[in-house]
Amino acid sequence: MIQITALPAFTDNYIWLLQDPSTRRCAVVDPGDAAPVQAWLAEHPEWVLSDILITHHHHDHVGGVERLKKATDATVYGPASENIPECNVALKDNDRINVLGHDFDVIAVPGHTLGHIAYYHRGLLFCGDTLFAAGCGRLFEGTPLQMYTSLSRLAALPEDTHVYCTHEYTLSNLRFAAAVEPGNPDTQERLATVTRQREAGIITLPSTVALEKRTNPFLRTAETSVKEKADERTGTHNSAPDMVFAVLRAWKDTF
Repeated sequence: MIQITALPAFTDNYIWLLQDPSTRRCAVVDPGDAAPVQAWLAEHPEWVLSDILITHHHHDHVGGVERLKKATDATVYGPASENIPECNVALKDNDRINVLGHDFDVIAVPGHTLGHIAYYHRGLLFCGDTLFAAGCGRLFEGTPLQMYTSLSRLAALPEDTHVYCTHEYTLSNLRFAAAVEPGNPDTQERLATVTRQREAGIITLPSTVALEKRTNPFLRTAETSVKEKADERTGTHNSAPDMVFAVLRAWKDTF
């Protein structure tokens, strides 16, 4: 059984710490800052950092890799098509790796960046900045069609999959989701819950694929209510779900 802990970093990042109690080995996902990881290791000297998983090249996801690599014997995994510091194992779509005794499938999810990957183990998804709780990442390098396709792949995972993204954006994303679908009771209920959580300083992650499919407008582009809102925004007929996605993403960029 993998235990998972969130290590807060910067203003709204989470570095995910994966622990195997039977071996006292641990792994981290997207350590943009080495300090939170090193602080945890200092407090738990019986644990050894064995693996570092990277989803994409942005500094707030890789900034701590070199320091952690120098201080440990950890193996660094990352996307083959991006420049990842100290990368030992370059990964591409459909690769499989073993971390802490568990197999993880690699899923290519271009959109936020062109080489972005996600890591999936039954029940667990580490998706970086592709799928957020109630949202998705900005299109810094990819196209709307690429991101739509990537999100569709993640939405096809089992509904009980826990979604571990890397930013605490849930409240602002739900405010947007409520603007897209004001009549969606699941979104309104989640917005109220998350508002209370954030007021109390409580983390809103992980989510689940099932919850995202009910409340995340970027996974709901085939819904009539979402399509109608996109058509209203543009004054045109957006015939395909990826066209609806493009309208939503452009709207969210300025929301």
